[in-house]
Amino acid sequence: MKAVKFALIVTASAFLATGIATTSFAFHSGGVAECTGCHSMHSPAPGSGAFLLQGNDDSSTCLNCHQHLGDTAPSSYHISTAEANMPTGTAPLQRTPGGDFGWLKKTYNWIGREGPASDNGYSHGHSIVAADYAYAADPVNTTAPGGTFPGSQLACTSCHDQHGSARRMSDGTIALTGAPIIGSGSYNNSRVPAAGQAVGIYRLLRGNLSQAPNAPYQGYPMAVAPSTYNQTEATNQVRVAYGAPTAANTAEWGQWCAACHPNMHTANAGQLVHPVDQQLGATFASNYGTYVSSGIMTGSASSSYLSLVPFAEATGDFTTLASHARNNNSVLTGPATSDQVMCLSCHRAHASGWGEALRWNTENEFLTAVDNVSGAVHWPGTDVSGVNVNQAIGRTEAEARAAYYDRAPTLFGAYQRQLCNKCHAKD
Repeated sequence: MKAVKFALIVTASAFLATGIATTSFAFHSGGVAECTGCHSMHSPAPGSGAFLLQGNDDSSTCLNCHQHLGDTAPSSYHISTAEANMPTGTAPLQRTPGGDFGWLKKTYNWIGREGPASDNGYSHGHSIVAADYAYAADPVNTTAPGGTFPGSQLACTSCHDQHGSARRMSDGTIALTGAPIIGSGSYNNSRVPAAGQAVGIYRLLRGNLSQAPNAPYQGYPMAVAPSTYNQTEATNQVRVAYGAPTAANTAEWGQWCAACHPNMHTANAGQLVHPVDQQLGATFASNYGTYVSSGIMTGSASSSYLSLVPFAEATGDFTTLASHARNNNSVLTGPATSDQVMCLSCHRAHASGWGEALRWNTENEFLTAVDNVSGAVHWPGTDVSGVNVNQAIGRTEAEARAAYYDRAPTLFGAYQRQLCNKCHAKD
């Protein structure tokens, strides 16, 4: 029976990935999934944990589906690459907007200007605890930076509601009951709920109605993703259309992250901090629209979108956001002055190839490297001749390219500086 059940799930997922299906039959389908997918109802599964879970802990239970040893490329809803699939010198496989947790297992060592240097894997993102998959708590940040949430309790279910009881009603309000969930509300092809119906909220995220322990989330942030989102961006970018609060749903993206990191962006911390949840304004929106690469400001706002530096649109309307959520470069419009900078403008939600889950390497002046013999433009790598070891920071060029979701370095060109300049244009 379990084999038949799994086959049905795989078949349905294949339909969803291609956009053929009109009704969602994926495992979660916007709400609580089948109980036996996560729990062993009578006879505990080998190594099962509390609550009769199919894994030793919450995140291990999630990764029973969201990691697969057979992956050789980005694959649907997978958000973690098995260690066997990323030996030394190779990168994690998944290219979801949130990033691949596999980067947490990639520690780099090299000899720098001042002797031995290292870049520890646990610094590459949110260190979820998943014992069955060798994910452990961050040994340095025992609590969330800027907050008090204990690192030893960090799990997939800290941010996502595994039962998915929150639902977006036909009038846009969020509730835990009141209408049946007819499908996911995360995608550009999600069904629009009629009166008496509801859809799930984006990515089953927790909010003020379904809080995790010690994390007082504010509302439910709005976003829409293309139905196929885990893909290389060598040619086509994946655009998640992040939204702004509405009268029915008052969550800002930064406020939501602040459930665990309340002091990261507050004057109470006594530090000069980068603003979040604020309008870009005319200058930054114009910079974003015209910025092409370092020293080149000849771009067009209509084709300026860069998924390495996303922004939140000043709308919470699902239909509008769904029309912008694309994976084929058909919508590349840059920000309006009223659109917002957010935490996810610089960070990925899960993990990345760079420190602190950042979307680009902030440890060097230049993002691209130039072979001092041939003059060719590369991503910095230990296997690229003439590249300073401090610029490569222990990675092969293939690993650096993977961290940029397979983009060619020539898209930016020689001597590309930090992508902060997409908004600030100081280069």
